[in-house]
Amino acid sequence: MSLNNTPTANRLHIALFGKRNSGKSSLINALTGQDTALVSDIPGTTTDPVSKAMEMQGIGPCLFIDTPGFDDEGVLGEMRIARTLKAIERTDIALLLCEDGDCEDEKQWIKQLNERNIPVILILNKADLRKDTASAENRIKKECGQKPLIISAKEQTGIEKIRQAILEKLPADFGQQTITGDWVKEGDLVLLVMPQDIQAPKGRLILPQVQTLRELLDKKCLVMSCTTDQMTATLQALSYPPKLIITDSQVFHTVYEQKPAESLLTSFSVLMAGYKGDIHYYIEGASAIDRLTPQSRVLIAEACTHAPLSEDIGRVKLPRMLRKKAGEALQIDIVAGTDFPEDLTAYDLIIHCGACMFNRKYVVSRIDNARSQQVPMTNYGVAIAHLSGILDKIAY
Repeated sequence: MSLNNTPTANRLHIALFGKRNSGKSSLINALTGQDTALVSDIPGTTTDPVSKAMEMQGIGPCLFIDTPGFDDEGVLGEMRIARTLKAIERTDIALLLCEDGDCEDEKQWIKQLNERNIPVILILNKADLRKDTASAENRIKKECGQKPLIISAKEQTGIEKIRQAILEKLPADFGQQTITGDWVKEGDLVLLVMPQDIQAPKGRLILPQVQTLRELLDKKCLVMSCTTDQMTATLQALSYPPKLIITDSQVFHTVYEQKPAESLLTSFSVLMAGYKGDIHYYIEGASAIDRLTPQSRVLIAEACTHAPLSEDIGRVKLPRMLRKKAGEALQIDIVAGTDFPEDLTAYDLIIHCGACMFNRKYVVSRIDNARSQQVPMTNYGVAIAHLSGILDKIAY
């Protein structure tokens, strides 16, 4: 990822829902101006969610998600519908395409979207083929409680109305969340302590480091970076202590012991906890670590689906620290990517990664699921700070 590219996770996620052959794929092609999704007159052409990143005038970076029809049939159809349901979890705004006939399916999906506080824009596509558009429009408004936008994806008519509707439905706080919050301002000196070990791909920085660095540069901060073994030499080279030190969670304690007393300390993972999730729920959840016993069960969730590394923080280092505290018999389950159990009640604690690959909506949906089932949840950085005995001494 370059410093200029907007990560997929930071884009406004706009998902298209509707029955098979309602024109979702044609609409996403019209919205993106490209043949992103396969179009066919055969119902069920879209079998998996298809994503396309783009820029929309007045809106900014977006990610459009084309989903399979929610009226799909058979065993495979049920699997496709399940994937469409999963797409809801990362949706910021929903475009729901309506069709002729009753609106029972549409009403059920509107209900699910409303329950998750996802703004819904109703659309009646294929205006070029309909004989009585006004009648269909009135029926949809009466049954669904909202007037649909009349468009023709094929003829590119009404597309501007969708853009305007997205602007109107844009969450008030979207894009206002920042990684470093109010901790630093223009002119502040920030030190990034970044171990370049097996966790960091050769020749590259990991995504949270890139995102944090870019934000600090945008804020006009003075940024110095070093590896852990060069921290002492770096501090000696500075004419005054940094306002903030940001490090990798796995070297939290080492950096804490070397930092100047007046410098604030946090980690990339802790910053991501506030940027993508609910930092206060994570802080509260970390206390559950002290209640773990050899009979407890912990779920570790990673956003990435990388191959396990020899000293992987989520699969090796964190489990080692947890078992050292709670006992070797502690059961630890690990899931990756979009795999995340619906039923979490078997777990005494959930520890999530920084989730740099997920959008905030998706992470919050996982937190809400854990909270509703009364299962404590924290993240890598917060958990490691707690295990290192410095959680009350870091900035979050």
